[in-house]
Amino acid sequence: MSLDPPAYILSLQNNIRARPISWEGAVRAKTISELDLKKIKAIDKVRKEQRKQTIESEPDSYVALLLGSEESPSIFQSAAKRTDILQYMLVLTGDLVDDMPSFVTKLLEHPQPYAPLVPLLKQSSNPEDAIPLLASSVLSSLISQGLMVGGKQSSQIDDALPKLYTYISTLAKSSDPGLQDIAVQEYSALLRTTKSRKFFWDQRQETLGPLMETLRNATGGKDGDSTLRSGGSIRTLPDNANASNVGLQLLYHVLLVIWQLSFEGALVGKGLDEDHDIIPLYAALLRISPKEKTTRLLLATLTNLLSTNQDTLMPAVIPAKLPTVLQNLQGRHLTDPDLLDDLKALQTMLEEFQKTQTTFDEYAAEVRSGHLRWSPPHRNEAFWRDNARRILEENKGELVKKLTEILSKSWSNDKQVLAIGCNDVACLVKEVPEKRQQMEKIGLKARVMDLMQESDETVRWESLRAVGEWLRYSFEG
Repeated sequence: MSLDPPAYILSLQNNIRARPISWEGAVRAKTISELDLKKIKAIDKVRKEQRKQTIESEPDSYVALLLGSEESPSIFQSAAKRTDILQYMLVLTGDLVDDMPSFVTKLLEHPQPYAPLVPLLKQSSNPEDAIPLLASSVLSSLISQGLMVGGKQSSQIDDALPKLYTYISTLAKSSDPGLQDIAVQEYSALLRTTKSRKFFWDQRQETLGPLMETLRNATGGKDGDSTLRSGGSIRTLPDNANASNVGLQLLYHVLLVIWQLSFEGALVGKGLDEDHDIIPLYAALLRISPKEKTTRLLLATLTNLLSTNQDTLMPAVIPAKLPTVLQNLQGRHLTDPDLLDDLKALQTMLEEFQKTQTTFDEYAAEVRSGHLRWSPPHRNEAFWRDNARRILEENKGELVKKLTEILSKSWSNDKQVLAIGCNDVACLVKEVPEKRQQMEKIGLKARVMDLMQESDETVRWESLRAVGEWLRYSFEG
């Protein structure tokens, strides 16, 4: 999917093109050679067609100019101390990469097509500095093409891509929407293959984290607690809510990146659930989606993720009220055929899931998913009265062992999971007090006692309640 170049980059490139450069002075200082200057002047400030003919007449010579050869270094290395030349040559290289696919092929045939450019990413720690910004733009285009070609330069990508992702992540963390948009467009250009998506996921703390924060901001809330404590409904948004605190273009581009990532659904689904509560977040975004194109990406992403993560993600759809959100979408005048196909597929998928679920099944599926939410069973006294013993005994205590495993984690990004787990322990002890020893043996009592020291107030309260149930029956016994 081709995107228009970011306005921020276009403005910077035009500014650099207009600046005069003392090329002859650079030759006298031996920064560049006479031959380098001759090559540059032959393609500088000429019509595109003339530039194309010049390069096509001696492509190897221009590959050597930009990337170096056995006889001479890359101009990015020889002119390393001349900021003006580096900036100008990065702009010129970007033009060549954009305008001449045949020349890109020649560049990629070089033994080290990315090596002269990667060091420029560390030229400055300032995200607004032109040299790393332009270098990342050129590298994104080159590596994007290289990923599709594969072959012998694959190992070069393995080295360059993680460094490029690290640099792009600094742009994504910026408070400047222009830099953020450059980041997501470069990510999108790169996420064209399974290989690049896996690299992105491996670095998800720096690559994905800022993008998910942007999506949370778009819903009007920066915290990760997408569900309310009472009854499991999504935080109510005002009728007139929109994503005005995140620009539409940026929102669309971030959603595009997550959609591309979702093609690796089996790899990323569980992590997106545990770290970012993806189903409630996307349900909230669907409610306020300002345009059909953003709705299309949201639905397509959910289709990819739910179809590959039924056991992990389906337990979240009922607490997130996703079936109701999808039903409401049908009331909009939607025309995009892909969107309508995904909407129908999602509704069918959810209907099939709901047909098979009793309340116990819903609870068991949620526990097995490894991520608890305030879904209806947790606060339903009748549910615990009817099912507590079954939870403790079925499949040799499988569910209570899984609950112990969930509570053993820190859940630093989603403390409500610990609060819900403590709530469930309190209910189990209350309804089946004679099974306290079973629960003690697997470490539940010790863990809920530890959680009384948690910084989160809700976790402390729920753990205190659980310990209180234990003590009550101890004294009564």
